[in-house]
Amino acid sequence: MPCPGVTYNQMVVRIELTDDETDRVFHALAAATRRDILRRTIEGELSVSTLARDYDMSFAAVQKHVAVLEAAGLIIKRAEGRERLVRADPTMIARARALLGHYEDMWRGRIDRLDALLAGPRGSGPAIPHSETDQSTTQQPTTQQFTTRGE
Repeated sequence: MPCPGVTYNQMVVRIELTDDETDRVFHALAAATRRDILRRTIEGELSVSTLARDYDMSFAAVQKHVAVLEAAGLIIKRAEGRERLVRADPTMIARARALLGHYEDMWRGRIDRLDALLAGPRGSGPAIPHSETDQSTTQQPTTQQFTTRGE
């Protein structure tokens, strides 16, 4: 299925994420360490060794986290001499944010429709009582219902 896009200066920029991209992004963001690495690389480009110093894990483990983020397209890694520098990719972050915005809009629409359904037809009041103070459609127990035998 072709991915819709927006044209800027004869260049198509894909907005929506494919299912595979979505899976990779959410998998990458599922780990707190990877979210922290992404946050730090949004603030500026850092070397993998600089990133690794702040975690209680091996350098190789941090490299694996960076690789997952890179595979998801959330960060870009480049070589400068012997160092590997990492920075966040704002384009992919914006695409992921757009996807979350789509889900938010969808759920807000569903909640609005549910609110309208619970409010009932216009002018007739709520179809379902919203609180215990709304007694128009609920039957209150009488004292006879709580009387025990022998009293």
